Amino acid sequence: MEKNWYDRNYKKLLIITVVLLLFSVVYIVHFNKKNGDFIYKDISLTGGTSITVYEPINIANLKANLSSSLPGLTTREIYDLSTGEQKAVISETSANETFAQNDLENYLGYSLVQGKNSDFEFTGASLSKSFYKQLIIAIIIAFLFMAIVVFLLFRTFVPSGAVVLSAFADILMTLVAADMLGIKMSTAGIVAFLMLIGYSVDTDILLTNRLLKRSDGTVNSRILSSLKTGLTMTYTSFFTFLIILLITKSFSVVLSQIFTILVIGLIFDTFNTWITNVSLLKWYAEKKKK
Repeated sequence: MEKNWYDRNYKKLLIITVVLLLFSVVYIVHFNKKNGDFIYKDISLTGGTSITVYEPINIANLKANLSSSLPGLTTREIYDLSTGEQKAVISETSANETFAQNDLENYLGYSLVQGKNSDFEFTGASLSKSFYKQLIIAIIIAFLFMAIVVFLLFRTFVPSGAVVLSAFADILMTLVAADMLGIKMSTAGIVAFLMLIGYSVDTDILLTNRLLKRSDGTVNSRILSSLKTGLTMTYTSFFTFLIILLITKSFSVVLSQIFTILVIGLIFDTFNTWITNVSLLKWYAEKKKK
């Protein structure tokens, strides 16, 4: 990045942040009003039945024939990574276990036996709602404690606020992206947002420490040094998570969702750290210097 151009325009880059944040807030408010929550939830958070069948099934035909009788029906394939052969089909519905099993057996034309050609899992609605509420509380508490630690570490409002704002923007933008992609969030997905809080603040703290607590070189040279280290940290994690995502997508819904959230979150973390946070800190440092 050319120094002169950056010095002239770094404040203008914050316009991109404001636009994205406003869009994210408007989108999530509209989404909540339309759907009654901030996310799409799978049966682990709403309650329902999950049936895994270890026989070849045409999932397009399955969904076309049973969607009207099994409310909220979703289907997923599990297949062999090396051969691409279908190994199992997971069907999830908000219907109770007995009704879902009978309906699926009538369509397939054979009996489903637990532990032999299928597996069943039923989650009660009240338990799922309680677990969902506890996970949301855990995320809020984790975020608040993170913010307290950041303010105790830097003891200045602007740098601390910039770190917290960047972390909040990471979570909000990732949430919006997940909703736009139609991802049905499970308990694993909620846990991934807890992990994202940690990944969101590490590069921000690195940047703030080097920019404000060191006096060697110019502000821009300290930013560049932080950028090199920070991007190395972020994209080491990013490409690791991306590879794991591509591998686990074929056989693990839980791991796939966790790493999908983390991959999306690290993309937004790059933007919010190296445009939002760095611009605010440079503005603060230049003003403090004057």
